[in-house]
Order: sequence, then structure tokens, then C-alpha cells
Amino acid sequence: MPDVVEPNMALRIARKQQIAEAIYLFELRHPNGADLPDFTAGAHINIKVPNGLLRKYSLCNNPAEPDRYHIAVKRETTGRGGSSSLIDATTPGDSLMVAPPVNDFRLPPRADAFVFIAGGIGITPIISMIRHLQTIEGKQFTLYYCTRSPETTAFRDELSAPEFEGKVVIHHDRGDPACALDLRPILAQRKNREHLYCCGPRGLMQAVRNASGNWTSTSVHFEAFSEPEKSKADDKPFTVKFARSGEVIEVPVGKTILEVAREKGHDVPSSCETGTCGTCRSKLLAGEADHRDLVLAEHERADNIMICVSRARSPQIVIDR
Repeated sequence: MPDVVEPNMALRIARKQQIAEAIYLFELRHPNGADLPDFTAGAHINIKVPNGLLRKYSLCNNPAEPDRYHIAVKRETTGRGGSSSLIDATTPGDSLMVAPPVNDFRLPPRADAFVFIAGGIGITPIISMIRHLQTIEGKQFTLYYCTRSPETTAFRDELSAPEFEGKVVIHHDRGDPACALDLRPILAQRKNREHLYCCGPRGLMQAVRNASGNWTSTSVHFEAFSEPEKSKADDKPFTVKFARSGEVIEVPVGKTILEVAREKGHDVPSSCETGTCGTCRSKLLAGEADHRDLVLAEHERADNIMICVSRARSPQIVIDR
């Protein structure tokens, strides 16, 4: 697992409000009203929900509000019950154990132009970024926000306000892939040294990855709000050889290269473990990779691999470790 910061702050639920269909906003504050640890736009916190699970939620308020954390939680009916526990088993006044903010999805301070693409609850880190950028002179952005319907659109009223006219496009597809937002004209050309940020379902992020092939890899940023699939029906075990030591490890179905490497005592850096941040990038020296990340550009895939999610197509791969 990534380096998880254990929840060590007892914060009070100051407000709980339904803001869209199946989506609730929580406002967390210190019990005595003190300021909370600072955060930057794009940060997340880990929360221990009432059923004992540890869950990651992006902060969606402006970082200039030091006395509160806002998170928006969507009830996921197919998950392990973390979101349902938080929504159903809490009331204002309750306490939650919360870890200090961590940011794997931060904005580059020198960039002045941004394109944001959000899908569903993936709006949460991005609306914090927008609220932050609105306060800085000279920063430009456009948001494309994809949801099923107006009823399922969090922060709809705010993003429809006059100050966002010409900056925010809200697209409803009614759940029909044929009505999905056409990304090609949006991402056909990188202008004004823009940075692209995307958060949403895996399918949307993959579509953005495919459409942004002519952008530089350092200008495209992803964050996943769900865990990647641990295995696929046609997965097979394979071996990984570490070139520097000659050690060979076997990676079974259902485990990642990163997990097995750690089991064998290797200290391997990682962060997101969803194939979106690039921390675990490793040099691929031999063999054929089954790439499942959203970081590597097409021209980088022949000799790089993200070992937190990607596997091998060949019986063995060799990496520079």
C-alpha cells in the first residue's frame, strides 16, 4: 500500500448536506474552532469511517479557509460500504478520525493556463483548484464537467454562476456513451502552455489519455477516485528480473509487481498506486509490458513501466532495479 498517514485528528462534523443525487457535503472542523493543518488545492485526507474502513476523500473547499475541511461523498452501491457508512451512520456533531492532508495532484505554481476535465464525483479536487485560481490574478482555466444529469451534478448552482460564464461547460450524457463529450476538439492542441487535469471514472481518464497524445507527458495530470482492477480474466502469472541484483520474483494473478517486491523486502517508492502519479516508474529493459497506467505517453511505453498497476504480456520482464 502507499505510505498511508494514519488518522490522528478527531474532527467534528459541523455540517452535512445533500448537494446532488446520492452526494453529500461534509464540513469538518476542530472541536475548539482552531485552524486545521494547511492544504493546497488538489489535496486529500484519509478518514476512518464509522464501519472502520480507511477512505481517501479530496478536499473541495478553498485552501484559504484554514478552519474547515470540505469533502463531497457519493454513495457507492458497489463498493465495500465506506461511503454508505459515512453517509448513513453520521450526524452533525459526531467526531471522525482524520489524517493531515496529502497532495499527489498539486498545481504547478508557475503555470498560468489550465484545462480541467471532471467526471461525476471527480469534480471534488478540481473545484478546490478552481476556487483557488479564481483568487489569483492572471490565471486562466476552462472546466469541462461531465455528469449523467443535472440532478447528479454536485456544485451545479455555483458552477452555473455568472463569474464562471465562458469558463465552465457542464455536459450531461444521460448515461449514454453515444452522448459522451467529444474530447478531440478540446485536446487537439495544447495552447498557452496549458496544464491538463483530469479526475473521474477510469473510462473518462483513458479517453482523455488517448485524446491528449500530442501534449507533453509533464503537462497531463490524472487522479483516480477508485482503485484499479486487481486482475482481469486473461491475466497470467509472470516473473520479473531485477537487473542489478539478478533476483527473480514471481507475480501471481491478483497481485502487482509492487506488492510482490515489497513482500520480498524491497523498499520501492510509490504514492497513488492507481497508475496516475508516476512515482513508481521503472525502466523496462526487456520483455513486453501490459500497460495499465494513465501516465506514460505512447513513445515512453517501450522502455518504462508503472509497477503499481501494470503487468507483463511476456513470461518475464526485466526492470532496472
